[in-house]
Amino acid sequence: MLPDPNGCLTAAGAFSSDERAAVYRAIETRRDVRDEFLPEPLSEELIARLLGAAHQAPSVGFMQPWNFVLVRQDETREKVWRAFQRANDEAAEMFSGERQAKYRSLKLEGIRKAPLSICVTCDRTRGGAVVLGRTHNPQMDLYSTVCAVQNLWLAARAEGVGVGWVSIFHESEIKAILGIPDHVEIVAWLCLGFVDRLYQEPELAAKGWRQRLPLEDLVFEEGWGSVR
Repeated sequence: MLPDPNGCLTAAGAFSSDERAAVYRAIETRRDVRDEFLPEPLSEELIARLLGAAHQAPSVGFMQPWNFVLVRQDETREKVWRAFQRANDEAAEMFSGERQAKYRSLKLEGIRKAPLSICVTCDRTRGGAVVLGRTHNPQMDLYSTVCAVQNLWLAARAEGVGVGWVSIFHESEIKAILGIPDHVEIVAWLCLGFVDRLYQEPELAAKGWRQRLPLEDLVFEEGWGSVR
């Protein structure tokens, strides 16, 4: 074992087979939920666990740029849903023919059905003007916040809670509704609620929008395009 002069390290090693299986099951069965939410509210203890998991995410320079705005009031969710609907109508016009018809047939949010929404934001000023690890890639704070979203999503799957990520809206409209400062960016609007059923595969795959790409086509070795 390597020396630990500062006494900051702790033992590490592989999980047990059951623990590993649980982690991989959460990853493999995670779904983007749109319409399967149950009306039962989430307890404050459960919400705290999910937010705690999100807050354990890695962040560049340990800047922890995220905030979480909890939204439960029907009036607020209705305003956000209207903002989504306006943007969704615009998005539909970007497709044509059968593709547009297919798009309009898809349910792409659960804003009014899920009992809880969480607006996940990134404060790009947190940590000061110069942040360790972000000196040459200013997007790293946004990537860090996405890690928090993924942590929350996997923890939610383990708790039997469905999560749906809504991204179809004009950010300025949501900022106005929630009073979010100009320097803070919205990374995700998440809809959360208990679920008792999930799609066996991603919903967009099940409904014929797009299929999962073969992993072997996406992995190169030692350089771009070099097949393993």
